[in-house]
Amino acid sequence: MKFVDEATIEVIAGKGGNGAASFRREKFIPFGGPDGGDGGRGGSVTAVADRNINTLIDYRYARKHVARNGENGRGSDQYGAGADDIVLRMPVGTVVHDAETDEILFDLDTHGQTVVLAQGGGGGLGNIHFKSSVNRAPRQFTKGKEGDQKRLRLELKVLADVGLLGMPNAGKSTLITKISNAKPKIADYPFTTLHPNLGVVRTSPSRSFVVADIPGLIEGASEGAGLGHLFLRHLSRTRILLHLVDLSSLDPDQDRVPVAVTEMKAIEGELKKYDADLYAKPRWLILNKFDMVSDADKVKAAFIKKSKWKGPVYAISALTGEGTQQLLYDLQDALDFARDQDHERADKEAGDFEFNDPRFDPGRGSST
Repeated sequence: MKFVDEATIEVIAGKGGNGAASFRREKFIPFGGPDGGDGGRGGSVTAVADRNINTLIDYRYARKHVARNGENGRGSDQYGAGADDIVLRMPVGTVVHDAETDEILFDLDTHGQTVVLAQGGGGGLGNIHFKSSVNRAPRQFTKGKEGDQKRLRLELKVLADVGLLGMPNAGKSTLITKISNAKPKIADYPFTTLHPNLGVVRTSPSRSFVVADIPGLIEGASEGAGLGHLFLRHLSRTRILLHLVDLSSLDPDQDRVPVAVTEMKAIEGELKKYDADLYAKPRWLILNKFDMVSDADKVKAAFIKKSKWKGPVYAISALTGEGTQQLLYDLQDALDFARDQDHERADKEAGDFEFNDPRFDPGRGSST
């Protein structure tokens, strides 16, 4: 299935049905009174996050989604039927923007999360609601309200714990194939990855994390060069970035290390231009293809010295899998620690509200 991560749609909710102005007319009942029922509500357009969907391709072609109108009210106290809602199933990670203002309306980041994109109009009132002691035969009724109508821009940001960065042919696709269940295209020419690939890495029966591989970045990517700029958004939800460098092309005796350092700095610059928050994420340096270098330790030391790298460094071979096991265990530990911190922070915030908020009095058992 083709990967599509952007789409613009129009959603139109149904109009509420009109109320009825009717009177009961039966033999031997000369003063039957009003019996006009209410109109039914219009159908709404809702969205549901579904983890079984991984692309927005359906909304590239089906751009207009219109819910039905509610039925009008009728005599004999008959209310109009409400219209059914339209349910749009979207991938988990879909961000819904207002197409006119670009305001973020919803972020579907949890499986099963349901939001109302366009609210259906309420039904009008029938004349049975206007009867009073001074108005025994009311002819008033109200019309149904119009439903919401919006143009929305859908943007998919895949949910992954770890993101892979690097120049084309740095070995990102080979690595994700080796450590996970993903099967991306692998070839000996640049830009073989044309869309993000997700893989689940399982370090034990009960511990796992998700890795995202995006097309290789080149200088100018944030401004449209290459393919990576189209998919940088997919790294925004990750916790850790792995920056892969092809060790096989480096030769300290031929002064190739400074070239690789320049390429690495260029990618860092593209991250910073694209999104400062993305640039600030924890980044680990992965020196790949060390099995193809005669003096890997010398090359590694030269690269670290020239780049002035201060973070974690791993020398691996994605092709043979050498060195990847320790990398995966360390990633799992770092991610588990980050998740525990998030849970503690959430519990603390919940506790602060419950016990420290001045509106809450535990002795009375309710807020004031």
